[in-house]
Amino acid sequence: MAFDYDLYVIGGGSGGVRAARIAAGEHGAKVALAEEYRMGGTCVIRGCVPKKLMVYASSFAATIEEARDYGWTVEAGGFDWPKFRAKLDAELDRLEAAYRGGLAGAGVTVHDTRAVIEDAHTVRLATGEAFRVKHILIATGGRPSVPKVPGGATLLTSNDIFKLDQLPASVLIVGGGFIACEFACILNGMGVKVTQAYRGSQILRGFDDEARDHLAGLIRAQGVDLRTGTDVTEARDVDGGVRVRLTDGSEQVFGKVVYATGRVPNTEGLGLESIGLKPGGKGEIVVDKWSQTPVPSVFAVGDVTGRINLTPVAIREGHAFADTVFGADLREFDHALVPSAVYTQPELGTIGLTEAAARAKGPVEIYATTFRPMRSAFAGSPDKVLMKLVVDAGTRKVLGCHIVAPDAGEMIQLAAIAVRMGATKEDFDRTVAVHPTMAEELVTMRKPVRQG
Repeated sequence: MAFDYDLYVIGGGSGGVRAARIAAGEHGAKVALAEEYRMGGTCVIRGCVPKKLMVYASSFAATIEEARDYGWTVEAGGFDWPKFRAKLDAELDRLEAAYRGGLAGAGVTVHDTRAVIEDAHTVRLATGEAFRVKHILIATGGRPSVPKVPGGATLLTSNDIFKLDQLPASVLIVGGGFIACEFACILNGMGVKVTQAYRGSQILRGFDDEARDHLAGLIRAQGVDLRTGTDVTEARDVDGGVRVRLTDGSEQVFGKVVYATGRVPNTEGLGLESIGLKPGGKGEIVVDKWSQTPVPSVFAVGDVTGRINLTPVAIREGHAFADTVFGADLREFDHALVPSAVYTQPELGTIGLTEAAARAKGPVEIYATTFRPMRSAFAGSPDKVLMKLVVDAGTRKVLGCHIVAPDAGEMIQLAAIAVRMGATKEDFDRTVAVHPTMAEELVTMRKPVRQG
């Protein structure tokens, strides 16, 4: 059977682009890729990259205030959102062009349109063209999920924040995951009056409980009205914004209401039924360790598989797929011990097991400390950082590391190398501290605060 392409990738996000570039550029496969919106996917266009730039932008008000305590005479004007957004849009255009340039350089054919699966070896474009292909890779990512709320109000998602012409005076953010918490801190730092409502008992479910509690206190101290155990019962558009009724009995008008209550895989309308591929319970495409579906010619990587929804994971999955199918070696991606960071202010960095998860496996020792870091203490800030190690009482291996501090994402990247290599608590202890730093506390904690 003659094929038009060795590989057809549906989706131009980080995972799909990496797979296409490696398959074509390094392994000589004939590859095409279809993207119906913008090249770069969620991370580059409406996720990690613009969000992190917004984190930087939102941090300057506090930095300017801190500078005064260090002797500087500085004054902050109002935050100019249109000016920032124009520069942000230009940066995203630059990054999208770089993605397209990388694909072109690798010899990948790009189709700027939607593609669907007709059968196990046929992809059809919205333009009507159809191609016979040897392998299909689905890398369509995910999208925000918004529940139906009585009242019919206009509700935004994280995608919409990047497109606002002006920032609202006030906002209600609904949700307690990392996206909700990050945007609560971002908008608060930009001068928006922020209320965050989460129906659970504490934000950031799935992260270490001690770290969650510590960060929640800091978020409230910054001025975010964080209400746990609270949900929306009704939301109606009114003059000046959205009138919202909450389960705590309060009713208030907000300039905007943003829902960050979860994401779902983009599997609708892909033609999965045509090849007998049934999505999992959450709409995800179920794959094995090689990212292969039950249909041998069809693979999937990234958020659409519902494994670990992080851009670096999608990139590694895409690379491993390309090496396995088109290269000389079988290579699976190990989903264990993946570090991550929540870009709140301050940040939460984590690698490995939480204290609760580790205790469920056996006896542990917990080393933890909270303290006022030198920089903020000198400026008179009461905020404390948290450093925590979860240690196996038997093997002495560090099973988890959790940091709540400015630049925790930078610190956890380096700590993750040691944890991934199986470092013990004694390995940490033998490491000489870099002084004065916040991270030195990771190698100077001598006595456990909890055991068992």
